[in-house]
Amino acid sequence: MENQDAALTAQDKADLRDLVACPVCDTLARFSSVPQGGQGRCARCHHILIMPRDNAMTRIVMLAVTGAILMVSAVSFPFLTIETHGLRQQASVLDTILAYSDGLMVPLSLAMAALIVVLPLMRLGAILYTVAPMALGHHPARGATQAFRLAETLKPWAMAEVFIVGVAVALVKVGGLATLTIGPAFWAFAALVLVTVMNDNFMSSLIIWKTLEARGRT
Repeated sequence: MENQDAALTAQDKADLRDLVACPVCDTLARFSSVPQGGQGRCARCHHILIMPRDNAMTRIVMLAVTGAILMVSAVSFPFLTIETHGLRQQASVLDTILAYSDGLMVPLSLAMAALIVVLPLMRLGAILYTVAPMALGHHPARGATQAFRLAETLKPWAMAEVFIVGVAVALVKVGGLATLTIGPAFWAFAALVLVTVMNDNFMSSLIIWKTLEARGRT
């Protein structure tokens, strides 16, 4: 009888681990009931809970590496060239950040550097640190849980896409006053935004959390 009770308790624990709570309305759903390639939506609010995909971790690593390369390119190469009345000025993302580095504008400069460069790179690095070892078939690296928690925390603060939208609006405003030439850094930033959106849409945070839990490394 005791062995039977222990078996039932183990089964109950397994059933509990299989439950998924919707982050929007707290409705419970079964994690294992979602087929590969499908979408698991909340029955009440229809929020997407999980999206199992073939070779998902490999694709996440590839997209994160691509994003990091694009970020380095966006910072390194010229972003924009403005020419008017015989004067020509070339600017990079770094020049834009340093333009506000004097006096009372220093906090703005630091905020720009953090939101459009530092935090996106930190988030990509945290994703790579978490997912890359598991994509290669190894156990998660030490501290992978904390790294992925950091990546999730930084998600709303990594604002490269906000920057590129602001630049696009500014180009429309300035276009009639000067001759503008878009540099390679602009296209690198635009590609970075697309890669980031693809990565966020493709990555199922819940599956990564479950994989970290199953492989037993914190």
